[in-house]
Amino acid sequence: MQELKDHNIVNAAYKEIIFEKRPCLNKEGAVIKNLYNAWIILNNPKQYNSYTTGAVKEIILAFGEASNDRSVVAVVFTAVGDKAFCTGGNTKEYAEYYAGNPQEYSQYMRLFNDMVSAILKCEKPVICRVNGMRIGGGQEIGMACDFTIASDMARFGQAGPKHGSAPIGGATDFLPLFVGIERAMMSLTLCEPWTAHQAYYFGMLTDIVTVLKLNGRFISNPMVVTDKIVDEYGRFVFGTTKKGEELKKAKEMVAAAETDFTMLDAAVNNLINKMLHTFPNCMNKTISEVRKFKLEHWDKNKEGSREWLALNMMTEAKAGFKAFNDGPKENREVDFVKLRQLLAEGHEWDGEMHRIISPQFQIINYEKD
Repeated sequence: MQELKDHNIVNAAYKEIIFEKRPCLNKEGAVIKNLYNAWIILNNPKQYNSYTTGAVKEIILAFGEASNDRSVVAVVFTAVGDKAFCTGGNTKEYAEYYAGNPQEYSQYMRLFNDMVSAILKCEKPVICRVNGMRIGGGQEIGMACDFTIASDMARFGQAGPKHGSAPIGGATDFLPLFVGIERAMMSLTLCEPWTAHQAYYFGMLTDIVTVLKLNGRFISNPMVVTDKIVDEYGRFVFGTTKKGEELKKAKEMVAAAETDFTMLDAAVNNLINKMLHTFPNCMNKTISEVRKFKLEHWDKNKEGSREWLALNMMTEAKAGFKAFNDGPKENREVDFVKLRQLLAEGHEWDGEMHRIISPQFQIINYEKD
C-alpha cells in the first residue's frame, strides 16, 4: 500500500471553532469502524455564533481538512448552544474595526468569499444542522451547504438593509434558487424572518425536527400556526408566528420546556446513513453538478459584491453597524426617516450625518422633548 500524501495547505490549530471527527453510525445506531463525519462547529454562543475574522479563517481550513480526509463521509456544519446557528459577521468587530475602513473590510470580504467557496467546493456532502437562528451571513453560509436539517424552533432571514448592508454575500445569489424570485425579494429586502415551518414549506430546507421536550415528551414549536392553512379572511397563515394571547401561552410552554437535540441528531445521522449506501464518486459528481446552479451566480458576482460592500463601509454600513453595536438594546437601528430626509436635502455622508441618525441622538432628542 502506497504512502498517502497530505493535501492540506496547513495543519490547523482551531481556537474559535470546534473541529471533530465523529464515527459514522449504521441504521441500528452502532459505530462503523474507520468511517467518520466531520463536524465543523461555530463556538461563539455569547454572540449568537457570529463569526470573527479569525473564525472565518478557521472555517476555511476546516472545510479543506474535511474535504481531503479520505475517511470522512459527510460534513456537518453546526454551532454550539440552542439559540443560534449563526447570525453572520461579528457586529462588534464590524463596528469597532471595519466601519470606516473599506480597505480593511475588502480584505475581510475576500476571506468571507473564500469561506463560502470552501463550502461549495468541499468534496463531501455538507449538511447544515440548524440549532437556532440562521440570520444574515449565517443564512448565506447555510444556503451554501447541500442539505439543511433544522430545529423547528429555528428562524431564517436576512438583516442587511435594516443594518446598513446588502445581502450580497450569497443570499441574492442562492435564495431565488430555493424559493423563487418574489419570495426571495420579500425576505431579502424587508428582513422579516421566516419560521422553520415557513422555510420548509417554501422549499429551503430538507427537513425540520422537533427539539422541545415538555413533561418528558417531544412537542412541536407551540409558537407557530400549524393547525390551519388560511385564516378567516383567506390569508395564508400556515407556519407563521401566533399572535396575542395564543403567543403568550405558547411562550410560557417554551419557557417550561427543555431543548433536546436527540431527534435532530438522529435525523442528521439518518441522512448520512443514506449517503453512506451510495457510490462515493457518483455521489460527489451529482452534488457538484447541482452546486453549479449556485456557483453560476456566486462566481459571477462575488468580486463585484466584495468591492461594493467595502466602499459601503464609509456610509450606510458604518452607520448601521455602529448603531447596532452602540445603541441601547431596545433601539439598535438608525432613524431611517431622518436619513432619507437629509439625503433628500443633499446632505453629505459626514460625521454630522452619522450623529443625527444614530440611536443615541434619538434618545437625547426624546429626553429634551
